[in-house]
Amino acid sequence: MSDSISFIVYVSDAPEAARFYGDLLQLKPAFETPRYITFDLGGGTSLAVWSGEGERVSPELARTSEVCLSLSGGAEAIDRRFEEWVGKGVRVVSEPRDEVFGRTFVVADPDGNLIRVAPVD
Repeated sequence: MSDSISFIVYVSDAPEAARFYGDLLQLKPAFETPRYITFDLGGGTSLAVWSGEGERVSPELARTSEVCLSLSGGAEAIDRRFEEWVGKGVRVVSEPRDEVFGRTFVVADPDGNLIRVAPVD
């Protein structure tokens, strides 16, 4: 097993994507280069935005993976986060709804990458 794991999101503009994710997740970058920026999520886990594969990034392409933010506090916390993010102007992919695992919604970053909010398992 490795000491750390990074989840990489391909974006067309790393600094712009870092501003988007930093504002949305209320995090500051832990490591920055012009095309690769990471956010420390704790426990040896990080979220990275990388524009090194930018020629493959297009908001029109279907996305088959998601970044998932798990919140405690039940359905009310999920709905509050949805309203907060809508106030920031995010693109809503799926409005809050109840699923087998609880309340959830999905938004997209400027490149079309999906971000789900769901309850803590």
